[in-house]
Amino acid sequence: MKKILIILLFSFAFQLNYSQETYTVNGETLELKTEIEGQLDLLWNIIDGNYRYFVRTENGNITELKNTKNTDKSYQEEYKTTLSSLTNGMSTKKLKLTLYSLRNYLDAYNASVDATYASTSTERKVQFRLGFSGGITNNPFVGNPDNKKVPMFGAELEIYEANVLPRHSGFLQVRHALDNDDFQYSTTEFSLGYRYRVINRERFSIYGQVKLATVNFTSVTFINDDDMEVDQSDTSFDIPFIFGIGSDIKVSDNSYVTIIYGELFALLLDNQGNFSSDIAIGYKFNL
Repeated sequence: MKKILIILLFSFAFQLNYSQETYTVNGETLELKTEIEGQLDLLWNIIDGNYRYFVRTENGNITELKNTKNTDKSYQEEYKTTLSSLTNGMSTKKLKLTLYSLRNYLDAYNASVDATYASTSTERKVQFRLGFSGGITNNPFVGNPDNKKVPMFGAELEIYEANVLPRHSGFLQVRHALDNDDFQYSTTEFSLGYRYRVINRERFSIYGQVKLATVNFTSVTFINDDDMEVDQSDTSFDIPFIFGIGSDIKVSDNSYVTIIYGELFALLLDNQGNFSSDIAIGYKFNL
């Protein structure tokens, strides 16, 4: 297992290719990406953890699209006034300050004023990431008097919304925890879960996750009351609400190193007396 993890880690190709340029806007130097090019260009980036959007006109003027709060904490939606002015009154009623909404709005405007404009608008859809991981676990929700740790490995399919930096995602996961001579318990678990990225930047994210439903196929060897060795297999379905944390670190345009503390605590399963040691490192890539 250790050899596999070492080979996996050293096989990562660190290919960073971010198409962005430096601009000065109101005295502030910013690295911005160009999302749309036309009569009105859309520029954006995540700066200090915040999404910031800008419009560039044909003469090169760059204006930030803002949505500040007033004294009663309500949003002023200045970006709608700015864009209505720049688009000769094109309706902003349904416009939101998101990359997807702004792209579609400016895409529609550019196409309406330039017959040669090539639309970049796409329908919102889901995409997938496939991941593989390996690590150790002490099976915190199973009786383990000597707190023995065993190797585990797994795979998952993560499902998220395309065309944006995904803050929400779901996952389907399978993982297998091995046994050893001192702890003769092994399990294969299939789980359905949800993730929310508390910190969500282009190059890395930190998220909390919860396993909503699990199916476990377990095998255990124990000594019964007659001093006989017994092998027992079992299948169980649970809705355990197992919480964990993790991080994805971008290493190329389409791939990530991932670190997961998968089973920190559960709402509907009892910890069996050992602090959780359930840590894995892995690799995932966009399909």
